[in-house]
Amino acid sequence: MSKSSKLYNKDLAPTQKSQKKWGWFEIFNVWANDVQSLFGYTLAASLFIASGLNGWAVFLALIAAGFFIMWLVNLSGKPSVQHGIPYPVFARVSMGVFGANFPAMARGIVAMFWYGAQTYAASTAVALLISAITGNTGTGNFLGMTNIMWISFIFVSGFQIWLFWQGIDLIRKFLNFAGPAVYVVMILLMLSIWFEAGGSLLSEVGNIFSAGTRTGGFEGLGSFGAFLAVFSIMVGYFAAVVINFGDFARFVKNDKEMRKGNLWGLVGNVVFFSFITLMITGGTIAVFGEYVAQPTDMVAKVDNMLLTVVAAFAFFAATVGINMVANFIPPAYDLANLMPSKINFRTGGLITAICGFVIGGLWVSMITQMGIFPFVNTLGAILAPVFGIMIVDYYVIKNEKLSVNDLFSDKPNGKYYYNGGFNQKGMLAWVVSGYVAVGTVWPNILPGGLSDFFANLGGGGGYAWIIGAALGAVIHLAISNRK
Repeated sequence: MSKSSKLYNKDLAPTQKSQKKWGWFEIFNVWANDVQSLFGYTLAASLFIASGLNGWAVFLALIAAGFFIMWLVNLSGKPSVQHGIPYPVFARVSMGVFGANFPAMARGIVAMFWYGAQTYAASTAVALLISAITGNTGTGNFLGMTNIMWISFIFVSGFQIWLFWQGIDLIRKFLNFAGPAVYVVMILLMLSIWFEAGGSLLSEVGNIFSAGTRTGGFEGLGSFGAFLAVFSIMVGYFAAVVINFGDFARFVKNDKEMRKGNLWGLVGNVVFFSFITLMITGGTIAVFGEYVAQPTDMVAKVDNMLLTVVAAFAFFAATVGINMVANFIPPAYDLANLMPSKINFRTGGLITAICGFVIGGLWVSMITQMGIFPFVNTLGAILAPVFGIMIVDYYVIKNEKLSVNDLFSDKPNGKYYYNGGFNQKGMLAWVVSGYVAVGTVWPNILPGGLSDFFANLGGGGGYAWIIGAALGAVIHLAISNRK
């Protein structure tokens, strides 16, 4: 069957067997860089503080989330391992060859938001280094940032474009360096704060958090409700990578290697990183008498020049690493999927960088005003139904049967052409379930009864991803015919 120029280019083409060179270690490094970011640390530390739970209970919720996410990505990655197709092409199975542009662009837009957030986070590490070396903390205040912050932000933005332009091999080498580097610094930071706090920190760390008041949407929740909200928020944080994991799985040799990489790379890193976060966050409260959200601020408080320099480089590398993994590569494919004949992988990445620069520049003055949890939950709610629809469509409705040739055909008799290239049932399931999922974060957009229900549920919309994915799967299954 002929391939349509509207649906096919070399970046979207199925990965050939000779190109499938990734093993479990490459997948391990994908997750290592995804877990270890400044934003990821701040989110995890905030969950310890806001939930009002015993610190070890939050730690358990984060581990449970890691196992749950592993199960999800094993499901979303398997078709791409078998057929070598990226996420936007796989979305054509359930949404139609042209309908897939909508969930693909939704993923791309979410990535652009995350790209801006992570670029800003990486720039704080550069600003820390500049301030430590020069003794100048910056002047002025444009959109909430000083001149040193803007210099740092522009530098990080330019470096990421340069790195992306060098190609996937240099990106892979950079990721292999960034993963271990940030762990070295985080462990040193943990040990230094642990030493300052005293040997009793390990036994006391749980109680440090359980005495706190629940905030940030956790108000009114009992212990079990807060536990579920922590679990769900962490799932929502990984929602973007969960849905497009096929962009990486397409390069993996076989399903066994992917599953091994997901176990050690995802669950292993979540366990280790969450433990470090728990100890550092508890230690800063014990040592400094206050919660310090940003690792860069903690390093500044420790006031050790060598640690400051090493930490700044490591935090910068780690946060740029997650941008490459989660927020640069996926939208590059998504934009290429929109106009394959005009947009290639590099052009898609450049568009992402430009949009992300604007978002990152507005991060302090505008976007953070909505709060970290609503931001994470809203982005997760938009994508959640797409995951549920794709998975139930492939595993239940299509019974794991897929025609690769039809994925690139715009002929009316193509298997995934549906009605003019759109699967209206899949689109309807997404709109309805997405509306409800976003409404769990912002209940005022829902009609009376549902609005009251989610407003009283609490958790700040922390259940948005799970509700959206489950609802999308149920609605799509109910209105679609098995084939």
